[in-house]
Amino acid sequence: MAEQSNLKEFTKGFFLYNPLFVLILGLCPSLAVTTSVKNGMAMGGAATFVLVSSNFIVSLIRPYIPREIRIPCFIVIIASFVTMVELLMKAYLPPELNASLGIFIPLIVVNCIILYRAESFAYKNRLLVSVLDGVGMGLGWALSLCIVSAIREVLGAGTFLGLKVSESYNPASVMIMAPGAFIALGLLLGFFNWQKQRKSEKALKEYRKYD
Repeated sequence: MAEQSNLKEFTKGFFLYNPLFVLILGLCPSLAVTTSVKNGMAMGGAATFVLVSSNFIVSLIRPYIPREIRIPCFIVIIASFVTMVELLMKAYLPPELNASLGIFIPLIVVNCIILYRAESFAYKNRLLVSVLDGVGMGLGWALSLCIVSAIREVLGAGTFLGLKVSESYNPASVMIMAPGAFIALGLLLGFFNWQKQRKSEKALKEYRKYD
């Protein structure tokens, strides 16, 4: 039972509670940086590191965090890890990639996904499940960013990870502009809502069948 519970905590961020497609959190960076898959991977990796690390520390020291000042404490913890990841990225990633991500790496400090998991989960749960929650939710958001990025890069630039997909394809440049972000995300949200509605209708039919 414990293994099943741990697996559930890890996998819920991919589908059931996907931060972008289901909970619709972190829209600002999701729309701004997803012009290429490299951007999506870098932003997703940075956020996952901060999410896992902050969940770990919040869960570890939660008995010592007064409830009245928990939000400032969370922000200090998150800001510490954001500073670490920002310095590491500037040291080891190409300058053009850092320039593309711009202000959105420092803004991870106030990313609603990370604050939401610290407040609603890590502050209330034991260490292992808090780390699993952070890994699952972080990877779920990273996967979402990569999906949106792949659609926009392929359609808008005719490339994937910087490689040309076809010599004959004429890119729709609107997809790597601001309207393209809304188009791609809107279609994906519509698809996920349709899937959710389909499952609900199927479950209702099964219930009525045996009622």
